[in-house]
Amino acid sequence: MVDTPTPDLTLDAKGLLCPMPIVKLAKAIKELQPGQVLLLEATDPGSVPDVTAWAKNTGNPLLAHETDDKVMRFWIQKS
Repeated sequence: MVDTPTPDLTLDAKGLLCPMPIVKLAKAIKELQPGQVLLLEATDPGSVPDVTAWAKNTGNPLLAHETDDKVMRFWIQKS
């Protein structure tokens, strides 16, 4: 397990298929203040490249990523 920051908001996108985890992520990140951290939990394997690309394209840093069984967790900081 990687060192992970404490999230300010956790978004449960488990069971959702592309593009819904990213749609929900984009909406939820707007609720945060700059510097706050969102934890996204997803089960869609496509979330790994999708979240990575979304973070790069939006300038919101992807701080950490881990996979535990079939659940992928992404810690994203609002820029």
